[in-house]
Amino acid sequence: MSQTPYPGAISGVVPRIAVKADHVPRTETGIGALMPWADRLWFVTYVAHKSASGGGTGLFWLDDDLNLTKHPESVVGTYANRLVHDETNQLFIGPHVIDTQGNVRTVADLVDTRLTATMRHLDDPANKVYVLGMEGEFLELDVHTLAVRQLADLREVLDTPVHPHFKDGITRHGRVVVVNNSYYHDDFTAGRSEGRLAEWDGTTWRTLAETQFNTLGSANGIGDAIYAVGQDRASALFWVFLPETGWQRYRLPKSTHTQDHAFTTEWPRIREVESERLLLDASGMFYELPSMTYDNRVWGIRPIASHLRVVGDFCSWNGLLVLAGDQTTPIGGSNPIAGQPQANLWFGKTDDLWSFGKPQGWGGPWWESDIIADQPSDPFLMTGFEHKCLHLSHLADTAVDFEVQLDFMGNGTWHTMETVRLPERGYHCLVFPTGVSAHWVRIVPSVSCVATAQFAYT
Repeated sequence: MSQTPYPGAISGVVPRIAVKADHVPRTETGIGALMPWADRLWFVTYVAHKSASGGGTGLFWLDDDLNLTKHPESVVGTYANRLVHDETNQLFIGPHVIDTQGNVRTVADLVDTRLTATMRHLDDPANKVYVLGMEGEFLELDVHTLAVRQLADLREVLDTPVHPHFKDGITRHGRVVVVNNSYYHDDFTAGRSEGRLAEWDGTTWRTLAETQFNTLGSANGIGDAIYAVGQDRASALFWVFLPETGWQRYRLPKSTHTQDHAFTTEWPRIREVESERLLLDASGMFYELPSMTYDNRVWGIRPIASHLRVVGDFCSWNGLLVLAGDQTTPIGGSNPIAGQPQANLWFGKTDDLWSFGKPQGWGGPWWESDIIADQPSDPFLMTGFEHKCLHLSHLADTAVDFEVQLDFMGNGTWHTMETVRLPERGYHCLVFPTGVSAHWVRIVPSVSCVATAQFAYT
């Protein structure tokens, strides 16, 4: 950005286009959704708890000279949804509907819903979309009349009555998939939470996992996969749906523990950032994500950088990569050393991400988990990290063999690298030689017991 004509740019940030919320009450002003549309860059901001939380946020757009305008239709709320409806050439972002000329309509019935996803309709995609609210509102919106109808309360349907925090939704392969990222302090000990990965075929809802899931994505016409990203106490989670196999489970390292709690995962995302190139941001790590899948498996995931930034959304615009932000969040005075709520955008190129922070992290398939003899663990990402070790322990009153297997091709072909024998209730640290890597690593135990397997990548 130092070589661009934009005045005042510092490390990819132009301070004069920051957005700020009111002082009373001091709340939050994260940027929840970005979209290039109608020759502008549009974005919506969010406060913490619906429109009663304060003012100053809303619907904004930037022109090519980075002039910031707050649109007259702007309303205060909590929004992080975006979808282009192809049949009518309309952008749905927050509670707003924008045509290709930049004309804006606002869905009054959605202003006070904390909107987290807009999705294609299963039965009438030319005339309707689905809308997901953070409190579990599953709604149907007419794209012409803007009439809203509630189809389900997911708090009841998916048994999340106490702390619902639904975050994302997607429609593909004849199913609607939604995620809820509820995860709080006591859930760590329990090993499960009200977090959900769930799908709906138009008739029946089905819960797939009862732990924190944060975001969903797909390469749409380029590849067949639906990607779902979440986490539990052992690691980040990476689930993949393919029409031929159904759901497959993989695991990724966490690069930070500052984004474990439901409130602090604002917002992991999967987006296309260059033509047909996907980028994943999850658990404090950016990854390259493959659009294509082969042999009904996923490989080619590569860590790019560790970071602490809260990235509400990201997109490509005018040849730049744009990252949304959420920089100062007092949340009603609960943080007395945080001032006026504010956020800004970062401008750069996709390749700039490699300079953020060297990839590192930790995690694994088991954390004091009940494991079954001869049953392999979930595959854990191994590629792209310089130094690697594996911490193994178990609570069995007998010796246990742990077979460490590598899939260096990525297609589910496994080879035994080493077998580690631990004495009763034993522990061992296996240090991988520098340069040893593979797409995926997994562990096969010889005895059913309670065990922990955690990788450390530095």
